[in-house]
Amino acid sequence: MNREEKNAAIAELTEKFKNANCLYIADTSSISAIDTNNFRRELFKNDIEMLVAKNTLILKAMRNSGKEFGELEGALKGTSALLFSANFKSPAQAILKFRKKGTKPALKGAYVDSAIFIGDDQLIALSNLKSKEDLIGEIMGLLQSPAQNVISALQSGGGKIAGIVKTLSERN
Repeated sequence: MNREEKNAAIAELTEKFKNANCLYIADTSSISAIDTNNFRRELFKNDIEMLVAKNTLILKAMRNSGKEFGELEGALKGTSALLFSANFKSPAQAILKFRKKGTKPALKGAYVDSAIFIGDDQLIALSNLKSKEDLIGEIMGLLQSPAQNVISALQSGGGKIAGIVKTLSERN
């Protein structure tokens, strides 16, 4: 790879990092070509883009992006596959689904909306993350619940009062 090709690769990766709110770095070493293709298919189904580049190029692009990746830069050792997705937990779920057959790919680290996760032990936590839409839905449900309880109490209470009045009027 000559200098122009390296600069073009760094520029492309820099743009990816600037626009990414979700980035996973996985170790795909010792995965066969067939398994790598199967993993790519799984990622494609879940709208996850996978790129493989040299760690030095990835590191330069990270530093040029203007974002703070902190400890994630230290995860760039060995073979590194970059996974970009709009959904925060779909790369973790795809890795877990694929790993039912083995121990690879292993998670080196992840950048999720400025939060840094380091190590393969973070995979379960990442797969359980709730999206912004999920959290908004839960909050709306919690806010609606007390109002629904008040309305149902008033409705059932109104029926009870009407029943009592009817019973009393029938006695007289």
